[in-house]
Amino acid sequence: MTRVLVADDSSTMRKIILRALLAVGIKDVTEAADGVQAVEIFNSGGKFDMVLTDWNMPGKTGLEVLKAIRAKDEKIPVIMVTTEAERTRVLEAIAAGVTDYLVKPFTSDTLREKLEKHGFASG
Repeated sequence: MTRVLVADDSSTMRKIILRALLAVGIKDVTEAADGVQAVEIFNSGGKFDMVLTDWNMPGKTGLEVLKAIRAKDEKIPVIMVTTEAERTRVLEAIAAGVTDYLVKPFTSDTLREKLEKHGFASG
């Protein structure tokens, strides 16, 4: 079963992502309300197959979350969910090892396409 960590300081956005993940058959989802909590959960030894993280969060940004994850695991897919489409920011995330981008607002179909692109979900 696929385990996903979703980090976003907006509970509404977490619910939207959760619903979209459920729609593609991913039920094992752990939520983090900010970047600090996301890193703590990831480092606590839980095995995740994918991380979806917001860019702009209190405590630690999505970029800091990404860097902390990459320090422990270079292979896990990390998708940045963000309104940040500025080229320098995108390049910074790519340099830090981001797997993909999902630009807000997005539809569950767009999320499904990203998941399928990286070998997750079907149907």
